[in-house]
Amino acid sequence: MQFLSSTHTDVGIAKKINQDAFCLKIAKTPKYHIAMAVLCDGMGGLKCGELASAFVVNAFSNWFEDELPAMALQEIDLSKIMQQWRTLALEQGQKIMKYGAAHNISLGTTLSALLIVNSEYVLIQVGDSRIYKNSGGAFEQLTRDHTLVAHEVELHHLTQEQARTDSRRNVLLQCIGASKTIVPDVERGYVNENDVFLLCSDGFRHEITENEMLGVLSSPLLTSEKVMKKSLVDLVELNKARKEKDNITAILIKAIR
Repeated sequence: MQFLSSTHTDVGIAKKINQDAFCLKIAKTPKYHIAMAVLCDGMGGLKCGELASAFVVNAFSNWFEDELPAMALQEIDLSKIMQQWRTLALEQGQKIMKYGAAHNISLGTTLSALLIVNSEYVLIQVGDSRIYKNSGGAFEQLTRDHTLVAHEVELHHLTQEQARTDSRRNVLLQCIGASKTIVPDVERGYVNENDVFLLCSDGFRHEITENEMLGVLSSPLLTSEKVMKKSLVDLVELNKARKEKDNITAILIKAIR
């Protein structure tokens, strides 16, 4: 697979600082086509959330630059990468907690990261940013929200529709740096031609529906990176028009031949 990609971030209508951080990296070797996207949403209710999100994004960016090239010269083992990413998330959690203790502040961040290697992917998830996959017109949420309301839905105490407007929807059960114990979700799957992956912070999805996302992010419509960028901008502006107050960030990757 090869990749078309685009990103967009906006501070939003209410905040002065954008606490979201992200990176998107594309690489090609004689054997592999690789794309990595990482999105972290610093905790808005905690001081220096932008530091926590930047710490984690930089750690994954450094992994891509320092660790992955040696693997790509031989045989990329996705199972090994899953272990490395889990360890990396845990290490970053400890480092951020130590930093917070040393500076007498609380800080934390979500983490949603995706690595595509040819026709397979690996993802890691902590918190409530999300990764979606649009395959053959089916819009699927690949990640699980680590939130109180998501847990309530799993227990059938709330419906999905009730969860959308529940006042506790932003209460996280775990995040990197502010939780003493984190248990990242680490998964793998397959990629088909024309699959589209969307990573987004929670500010991107509160005021719009998945059907509205799909209407703009349908694979046949995303014919170029210019179109992909406009699609993201349009959805971000729609969120702002509906008075979304959070920072808003999204990353798109489309797999092509």
